[in-house]
Amino acid sequence: MPAAIQSPTGRSSVSVSLLRRIASPKKALATGAVAAAATGMVFAAAPAQAAPAAATSDSAKAVAQRMISDDAQFKCFDHIVSHESGWDVNAKNASSGAYGLVQALPGSKMASAGADWQTNPETQIEWGVKYMKDRYGSPCGAWSFWQANGHY
Repeated sequence: MPAAIQSPTGRSSVSVSLLRRIASPKKALATGAVAAAATGMVFAAAPAQAAPAAATSDSAKAVAQRMISDDAQFKCFDHIVSHESGWDVNAKNASSGAYGLVQALPGSKMASAGADWQTNPETQIEWGVKYMKDRYGSPCGAWSFWQANGHY
């Protein structure tokens, strides 16, 4: 059994054999290499799990860019969605219950655009653009209102 070093408080803290191993650079490097190789094997054994395309914020933004052909209107829509949900399709406001990219209240209103309203960014964007056009004339009209009031 390795000898233990006594700390000033009387407790043993580090074994002598561990200190010798750390003190020897070659042994330390070899030990580190073995540890790194073992860790790499563990990571390699676990397959990566890709997030579903509909759940990523980049893909929702790309969908919106395809659906909103006017650059100025897309930029306004982007500002609103970035502030409201951070492009999170599943965003839910804990206090109000607003849901999705455009924070519809209640979220179930978006069912008028599709049964998959809870998970499909295209459905949420379609509903949100229609809402903005009906209520504010356009996404830029909604953004102007948002800037003046902190919500839309």
